[in-house]
Amino acid sequence: MTADGHLPGQPPVPPAPAPPFPVPDSTGTSDGDWRRVHPASPFVRGWFALAAITFFFGRDLFERMLQGQAVFENGFARRAPWLLGGGALVLAVAVLGFVLTWYFTKYQVSGGYVRVNSGFLFRQHRQARLDRVQAIDIVQPLLARIFGLAELRFEVADAGESAVRLAYLKIGDARQLRATILAQASGAGAGAGAAAPGRAPGGPVAGAVTVVGTASGALHPAEHPFLPAPEAPEATVLAVPPSRLIGSLLLSEQSFFIVVGGAASVVLSAVTDNRAFYFYLVPAALGLAAGYWNFFNKGYNFTAAISPDGIRLRYGLLDTQAQTLPPGRIQAVKVSQPPLWRPLGWYRMQVNVAGYGASGNAVEGNTRTILLPVGTFSDVLAMLSLVLPDPGTDASAAVFAAGLSGRDSDGGFVTTPRRARILAPLAWRRNGFAATGTALLIRSGRWWRHLVVVPHQRTQSMALHQGPLARRFRVADLVLHTTAGPVAPRLIQAGLDEARQLFNEQSARARLARKRQTTEQWLREVVPAVAPDSVPGATVIAATLPEAAAGEARPRPQQEGQQHG
Repeated sequence: MTADGHLPGQPPVPPAPAPPFPVPDSTGTSDGDWRRVHPASPFVRGWFALAAITFFFGRDLFERMLQGQAVFENGFARRAPWLLGGGALVLAVAVLGFVLTWYFTKYQVSGGYVRVNSGFLFRQHRQARLDRVQAIDIVQPLLARIFGLAELRFEVADAGESAVRLAYLKIGDARQLRATILAQASGAGAGAGAAAPGRAPGGPVAGAVTVVGTASGALHPAEHPFLPAPEAPEATVLAVPPSRLIGSLLLSEQSFFIVVGGAASVVLSAVTDNRAFYFYLVPAALGLAAGYWNFFNKGYNFTAAISPDGIRLRYGLLDTQAQTLPPGRIQAVKVSQPPLWRPLGWYRMQVNVAGYGASGNAVEGNTRTILLPVGTFSDVLAMLSLVLPDPGTDASAAVFAAGLSGRDSDGGFVTTPRRARILAPLAWRRNGFAATGTALLIRSGRWWRHLVVVPHQRTQSMALHQGPLARRFRVADLVLHTTAGPVAPRLIQAGLDEARQLFNEQSARARLARKRQTTEQWLREVVPAVAPDSVPGATVIAATLPEAAAGEARPRPQQEGQQHG
């Protein structure tokens, strides 16, 4: 061997190409730099304070102008310096508060955590583990959109509300930071240090997602974990047209009741010759208009896409929002069909995600838990394929169709026994359950149809409920406990023997499914494939199940919660 490390008689190995950007020295500290949010952030968040100051000092002038009086009353010249001085002082204090708020708000992404320090008098430090990230949202209120800014929200398990909020960043920086955090949280940005399960040190993960690179030759963060990750490519799955959204509003339950209430008011007014009944419609109409506007504003331009870092949902007319739901973080799914939607074949989908259901704002929490505001049966199947890539059955379309519109034993469902039909005369042939290899399906409702899908590994605990009337007919309800949200999985009036058998079998299925989940980094479990030719500049994006690649499952002992309610 020569002094430069080459073997005799062999051509010299060319040096490795330099990366297009400097690579940090990973032998030193892994802590990233503390960064500040955009300087305009305090003014975007506190615009209402400036508006209140303007209203306080300009209200009298505006009223005088409307009344045709002199804008400035007698003696104003003497008080003008004091008023201007007081207004300038209040404005200076407000601006100083904004500046101090911006200066003391910093964030950092390092060591598997995202950290945010804020506060001047009362300091606050918040951090979230990247491998516990449930979802990441990019929110743009109207004023932030004007300035090209966006708020980044990180939802983590057991947060109760958004654990970390960064308001505001440039829209490009927000997308870049989201991509970097999702890459590290998913495992795509994991370093090459310790060997992951199923690989030798220095070797690739068996069955892990493969992202070769882009046409520009940029390095992937898996090779350099402390570099910003490129925005993951995506493929659009569906889009909700505005006409369908408007139709769903007109055919909603609220519209039905307001029409019935209006007809009743007209009849009562004609019978009693009292026009006061019309006034009862005013608050109802105002509330209905507000609800319509909120739903239309949040559901407008709704699109769903799939990418290696999760399911991407975008929607909004004035205030836009972009959600990223990582695969496997969805705890439960509910598909609903109101009676007025049935002739058109429309459905609505909602999900339970840790952190969303416990939001302090009820309207915001309900909006963020909508997976599909209105869609056809094919749209439902497309979204279910993203949430549950492996349905656990070869006849998934037939099983889901039976769950949405079937009766009796269609699709392998087990329904309420005939002896208890008096408890639900219209719905006893629909109330039932079916279990696949990966999820438990619970259907209910004759007029308002519901189908709940709970992945086995997301079953936290269960409980059997039986009242005195249920004991008389030997039936019971089985309740599955998940995170807080709009989906409440409950099997209604199942036969007592069938409920007990399901209780034991579901406990075993949940325990086995969690053992197969070997890591919190979802890209090492399963990621839906995206066609490389559908994304400009993408080279290869693929993924396989770890079991399929390695030939067998690689269970790892985990601490398990109590399975019995």
